[in-house]
Amino acid sequence: MNRQIILSFFIALFLPLAMMANTIQVEPAFWWSGMKNSELQLMVYGQGIGSYRPSVTYPGVHLKSAVSLESPNYLLVYLDIADAQPGTFDITFTKDKKKINYRYELKARKSNASELKGFDSSDVLYLIMPDRFANGDPSNDNLALKMPYKVDRDNPNARHGGDLAGIEKHLDYIEDLGVTAIWLNPVLENDMEGGSYHGYATTNYYRVDSRFGTNEDYVRLIDKSHQKGMKVVMDMIFNHCGSDHPWMKDIPSHDWFNNIDNYVQTNHAKEAYFDPYVSEYDFNTLIDGWFVPTMPDLNQKNPHVAKYLIQNSIWWIEYSGVDGIRQDTYPYADYDMMIDWCKAIYAEYPNYNIVGEAWMNYTIGSAYWQTGSKLNPGKDTHLKSVMDFRLMGLAHQVFEEETGWSGGLYSIYEHLCYDYVYPDIYNVLRFLDNHDTDRFLSKMPDNLDAFKQGIALLLTIPGTPQLYYGTELLMNGSKEKGDGYIRLDVPGGWPGDNVNQFEASGRTALQNEAWNYMQNLLKWRRGNDVIAKGKMKHFAINQGVYVYERSLNGKSVLVFMNGRNSAIDLPLDRYTEVLRGKTSGKDVISKQSVSLDKEVRLAPKEVLVLEM
Repeated sequence: MNRQIILSFFIALFLPLAMMANTIQVEPAFWWSGMKNSELQLMVYGQGIGSYRPSVTYPGVHLKSAVSLESPNYLLVYLDIADAQPGTFDITFTKDKKKINYRYELKARKSNASELKGFDSSDVLYLIMPDRFANGDPSNDNLALKMPYKVDRDNPNARHGGDLAGIEKHLDYIEDLGVTAIWLNPVLENDMEGGSYHGYATTNYYRVDSRFGTNEDYVRLIDKSHQKGMKVVMDMIFNHCGSDHPWMKDIPSHDWFNNIDNYVQTNHAKEAYFDPYVSEYDFNTLIDGWFVPTMPDLNQKNPHVAKYLIQNSIWWIEYSGVDGIRQDTYPYADYDMMIDWCKAIYAEYPNYNIVGEAWMNYTIGSAYWQTGSKLNPGKDTHLKSVMDFRLMGLAHQVFEEETGWSGGLYSIYEHLCYDYVYPDIYNVLRFLDNHDTDRFLSKMPDNLDAFKQGIALLLTIPGTPQLYYGTELLMNGSKEKGDGYIRLDVPGGWPGDNVNQFEASGRTALQNEAWNYMQNLLKWRRGNDVIAKGKMKHFAINQGVYVYERSLNGKSVLVFMNGRNSAIDLPLDRYTEVLRGKTSGKDVISKQSVSLDKEVRLAPKEVLVLEM
């Protein structure tokens, strides 16, 4: 009987501790020695862990501080690992006479980890929404996580089952098209009621969404892309998380989120940063308001939140070797924190690149966000790349219009005149559409006149081009009925599809013409320094025709774009400074020689890309 009492006493005393040790969660799960920033933040989560005190005994690892938060179930442990070698060590958490040991690992960095080179103007990014591209592993479609969900391809706003395996199976298709980098919409866990198929409501910052695959699947996809000479860009979101994130179930502290007590909707007034008349109310509503009710606004002014997010980015770069970052809703997050983030990334990876989504309707608004901007009188953003949303807005109509004294190609000419406000035009992401906009083509075209002009312009002007998946297949549509209608499945990406448009045999004649046209330009552009790095000179619209040159080291490319619905014999006397006495050029698409003696013959809406 006494033995039974003693046994019961020990079970009552030690079983809860054992259970707690098994349920302690630590983020990040591991780290690396030899990083430039030697401070490591560990977020420890477990029942009552906030009242425990940590200690570490490992050469080179020093405990800087331990921070308890308002919730008793969080503890932030800050370590200095400047002198630590790779290895594993115990972190001991003590409360009174209770002790919990947690084994932590510092990994060795790859010898060339800091030399990772980001995307640049020699690249063309191919944007993919993983849920809508291809389903390579149907077994992960209907996984029952915290939020059970069923794939429903008949519902444009539901999950459709696309995944990382589907993208991996079609890497040959992407490589053959001729792009050099793949930008994936967010792949991290979005275990949200309603599915959150788009990926912009994160519920775990260290785990790939199980319905897309695993962390290991993501790393393998990046490795295989690298083997094919393609980079991968990761979509990240600092402004908000998903409303089903564990932080919302057990809020770490009152200031972890903005407006946690009373919902405030952001006003989206991004001009507030440079508006000379802006009110404090409007500015604070922009950055502290929630994007939507299912996306709680993170407070990056909280130094612990800031450290968590910055560290998370570095973890993914170091762990996966991903080649660049696209940061969502850039102006909505805290300005100073985003500066610190850029500096931290570039300190570890000096050749890296980040593009920020600052959706501004005018060129001066976009240029404000690029590092070195003279339009920004405040602190330098340190953001290397920005996005040309103005070009996207124009592209949806100007190539369909006939060019006259205004409109049509004149609008493109006028827009490019304002490129002078960018500190670095080659680090401006140019695009015709993306996952948040109407498709470049509003409907299936009868001919490819507008398509060819839009694609040719995108791939020959200064900047870093980005294409949206399916454009090569003439995918079309608008957001009028909902975002799902601009995020369609690629036919052939799902088992049992009646048509496979990943193969030429499954495409119409018009689709194959479009695909081949894009492929020809992309493969010609790949490794072409004249286009990636060359200067541009253009001429005011003449008789409805836009003419511009790209040149570098004595080589040049001349583009003629007829904005009229009728043929024209264009006199060439005004273009002598770019012709330089040459009387012919080779058309990149047709491979034919084009006479440039006294005039050039252009068919209606024709575009010529000529190597001189």
